[in-house]
Amino acid sequence: MYTDSMKNKCALITGASGGIGSEIALRLAKDGFSIAACYFSDDEGISRLSEKLSEVGAEHKIYKADVSDFQKMKEVFTDAAECFGGVSVLVNNAGMAQQKLFTDISQEEFDRITAVNFKGVFNCCQCAVPFMVNQKRGKIINISSMWGVYGASCETVYSATKAAVIGLTKALARELAPSNIQVNCVAPGATDTKMNNNLTESEKADFAVEIPMGRFGTPREIAGVVSFLAGSDSDYVTAQIITADGGLT
Repeated sequence: MYTDSMKNKCALITGASGGIGSEIALRLAKDGFSIAACYFSDDEGISRLSEKLSEVGAEHKIYKADVSDFQKMKEVFTDAAECFGGVSVLVNNAGMAQQKLFTDISQEEFDRITAVNFKGVFNCCQCAVPFMVNQKRGKIINISSMWGVYGASCETVYSATKAAVIGLTKALARELAPSNIQVNCVAPGATDTKMNNNLTESEKADFAVEIPMGRFGTPREIAGVVSFLAGSDSDYVTAQIITADGGLT
């Protein structure tokens, strides 16, 4: 299923069916990684990604799983390691957003957002680390948000979970550094994805005016940052939060 030259060069990406996740998967495939693409519910999105990965000749396997389910994610990592000879890069991209007044957030909504955005990252890191320690190398790249750095009105739980991802990144990076595992975080700003479909075109235009670069970012630009962090040029970079937001913050 894999050749010796591909051994231990597998990137496992969560939230791979979305705009940013699919671009990350494609970019890392072009960088030479085999792809383990994990998604939750977007069957059409993951089908499009699989077709594109096949077009570029990338070895890949699709996994439908909920990142908040530790046992299921453990099975995903075990299978990916068996298929591709190891897991050398983990990209924690799965996430969900919500815009709501703080007083209107239900306990169920709080639990679900926290389970996906933070517990999901924790689960995947716990699953990946044993493989990476055994390989004596690895890269963990967590996708947070600029709102995890600065906080967003009416997105309190989302901002809090993304801030938690940043804290986990910094602490885990120090713990894993002696094992030659780098842990970093990308904090995208306003990016042109379905997550922003709740905004009208007028609202998007008003928001873009506040961004020094005058526009939203693209998933491909975020994937470029992830590509750098996944490659050997970043071997001495760890515990860093890279905010890609066009200068907004």
